[in-house]
Amino acid sequence: MTPAVRFFWTSSLLWLTLGAYLLFHVSGAGFSIEAANDHIGALIFLLCGLLFFAIGLHDMFLSDSNLRKNYPVFANLRYLFEAIRPEIRQYFIASNLEEAPFNREARDLIYRRAKKLNDTLPFGTEQDLMEDGYLTVFHSIKATHVPKEKARILFGGEQCLKPYNASILNISGMSFGALSASAISALNKAAAMGNFAHNTGEGSISPHHRTHGGDLIWQIGTGYFGCRNLDGSFNDVAFQKNAEADVVKMIEIKISQGAKPSHGGVLPGAKVTQEIATIRLVEVGKTVESPANHPEFSTPTGLLEFVKRLRDLSGGKPTGFKLCIGRKSEFMSIVRAMLSTGIYPDFITIDGAEGGTGAAPVEFSNRIGMPCLEATYFVNQVLVGAGIRSKLRIISAGKTATGFDLLTKMALGADSVNSARAMMLALGCVQSKSCNTNKCPTGIATTDPARAKAIDVEDKSRRVKNYHAGTIEAFMDLCGALGYDDPTNLRASDLFQRVGKDLKHFDQIYTPLSSGQLLTSSIPEAYAEDWHKSSAESF
Repeated sequence: MTPAVRFFWTSSLLWLTLGAYLLFHVSGAGFSIEAANDHIGALIFLLCGLLFFAIGLHDMFLSDSNLRKNYPVFANLRYLFEAIRPEIRQYFIASNLEEAPFNREARDLIYRRAKKLNDTLPFGTEQDLMEDGYLTVFHSIKATHVPKEKARILFGGEQCLKPYNASILNISGMSFGALSASAISALNKAAAMGNFAHNTGEGSISPHHRTHGGDLIWQIGTGYFGCRNLDGSFNDVAFQKNAEADVVKMIEIKISQGAKPSHGGVLPGAKVTQEIATIRLVEVGKTVESPANHPEFSTPTGLLEFVKRLRDLSGGKPTGFKLCIGRKSEFMSIVRAMLSTGIYPDFITIDGAEGGTGAAPVEFSNRIGMPCLEATYFVNQVLVGAGIRSKLRIISAGKTATGFDLLTKMALGADSVNSARAMMLALGCVQSKSCNTNKCPTGIATTDPARAKAIDVEDKSRRVKNYHAGTIEAFMDLCGALGYDDPTNLRASDLFQRVGKDLKHFDQIYTPLSSGQLLTSSIPEAYAEDWHKSSAESF
């Protein structure tokens, strides 16, 4: 018997004995106001003792916790403090730059921009400018102004019939079901008010995506939700019906996402309500699996043929694909397939390994995939090296919160940027990291309608619009500070990273390619092995 168990038995017996004695003593004192009050006090004292005793008995004989068995009742304090540890750390312990994925400085910036409050920084930076990996840009004495119209980019290559003029910052893919109906409605209303695009996520187009008429990028995942047969195969007719809607501006085929690349998903039957079933074209109450791979293709050439198929079915709308870069040779195989087939996607969305999701296996989230900046640089260089960069656009996703985040991605080759978690923060997310529990305290990442009622769609949509506008303005100011009157002038040589004691730009850290260089005999060593491994016929 441990000392804690002995203490439990001793204290329980003393507590119950004293409580019983007090209750018996008061009961024989006759009726009076004072006696009645004493009677209630003694009864409460006795009930507390009984509760203490009952919890202890449960912990010792019925609990599966080692701690509770050896430290009955008292071990529960440990679990209580563990449960509120994230909140304690977030509000009382962590510094402005400590937390991840978004530190307090970044979150405060998003909140203040969303509310149109002062977002300046007093008394100097808290960043360690000498830290390894620190990113910076060098300004120009000849600062200039960037016209507002330069904050938009045209999507649609030679094979596209309905090009789309998009903002350089848009909402990244988040599905209805992962986010509440109110959250989706607020994001879509913000997109409509701010004239930017709203990616549906792979959960298909819900009525909440259509309510306010915001521009949509329809994402098609491996489950083909909204365009599938009951056996999971692709349904051309169902796709065409959704894709031809005026609000759908672009089509994005999701090959993989940064948080869990090459990993499928499971939608439990309990979550497949009538509404979800109708939207996703699945059976009510039946578990649905999203495979890790697309059933419709298995080769690079097959992927591009699928791109062409969807572009044709949509009436010629910009169509592309999203992926997290893994093996470099596999992306190069897709590029080889573009060269051999003459089929070009209108855009490629690059998701970084630091990308977020509602729920991902720890090993996948922490250890798989290429970070966004490196991936954006790599994809841009390969397209340049293959001589086809001008035929398509690059969208860079991953972790984006500030105007500087936009600048880093666009300097390395992106034409536009997608953001998901920052948009959630603008909605009111507090980074409680409870997205996978259905108990989001702000009603954003949940299917619980009672929690979702906390979202005021009118107010939160304005905040997302404000955040978008403020971030674009900050990005344009940065471009002007570099002496550029057009963001397309940004280059990888503008972005510097601290490497030890030196600051090096990205063309010094990595290896740039000249136009068409991969098609010559002088391929740099950094690309040669992967390029020679690649094939249009297999990944």
